[in-house]
Amino acid sequence: MLRKSVFVTVLSLVVLGGCASQGVQQLKKENQATVGEKITKGKSTKDDIRSAFGDPTETSFTDSGNELWRYRYTYSTAKAINFVPFANIFTSGADVDKKELVVFFDDKGVVRNYSMQASKEEVRNGILPQ
Repeated sequence: MLRKSVFVTVLSLVVLGGCASQGVQQLKKENQATVGEKITKGKSTKDDIRSAFGDPTETSFTDSGNELWRYRYTYSTAKAINFVPFANIFTSGADVDKKELVVFFDDKGVVRNYSMQASKEEVRNGILPQ
């Protein structure tokens, strides 16, 4: 019985320790089409965007004084080799899904343009990352 409890505990730690996310959680299930349903160029306002996606990860201004809001979301899943003792010294890594939404506002706080991008990357670490 004790062995079973230890096994279940270790397995739970491995499964839970294999994933991590950061950034704006509202982007988790978004894609170009769903974002397009929530944002209308020339009509949506800062308040509309904030209510749909929350606070931006970053804000900045263009040379002409217009505002840019960036939303970022990252989800990484550790590779199975990470959990193999000693092998993970030589090679380890993660699969990373990234999403970024950039919203460009005019001087009245109305959406002038926006861009939604999603990418998949692979991160490799260790002595022999290949």
